[in-house]
Amino acid sequence: MGTKILIMPGLGGSGERHWQSFWLKEFDNAVWLEQDNWEEPELEKWLEKLNESLSVLNGPVILVAHSLAVSLVAHWAVKHSAIHIKGALLVAPADVDSPTHTPDIIRNFAPIPLSKLPFPSIVVASRNDPYIDLQRAMYFAEQWGSEFIDVGSKGHINSETDLGLWEEGQLLLQRLNK
Repeated sequence: MGTKILIMPGLGGSGERHWQSFWLKEFDNAVWLEQDNWEEPELEKWLEKLNESLSVLNGPVILVAHSLAVSLVAHWAVKHSAIHIKGALLVAPADVDSPTHTPDIIRNFAPIPLSKLPFPSIVVASRNDPYIDLQRAMYFAEQWGSEFIDVGSKGHINSETDLGLWEEGQLLLQRLNK
């Protein structure tokens, strides 16, 4: 079985104009992590869905997490064996610890784990992301043992940024799939 790409949206899911949605359509090996409630996320329920998806995939997987899903990856890695995880592309982490940057509805994802991730990872952040300061994103990357990529000013690297297939992100994904 080839490597699967597990696309993990954050709060609210990723709409049809989001690069994650484009990747799902573009890559035959991409799988969408569906959550029961995108608007009122509960960490334990989201972890359960992630575990279910990973058990079904049962082979090498690259996690492609956006926003709130980045903290989901960090929580999951602390509690579970990452034997099948080949790597993680962690895009636009949301600072779940900061009431200044993120809504209270996601506070149950705090505190964000700071343990070194047991698989290769790349954190991608924007200089003008309203949900995290660039320095804080760099701190997370350092704690997790991740490579850090500053993509300049691309907001929350989401639908509003209008990245389409986001070729820059695809190149980073390829680096994890070696």
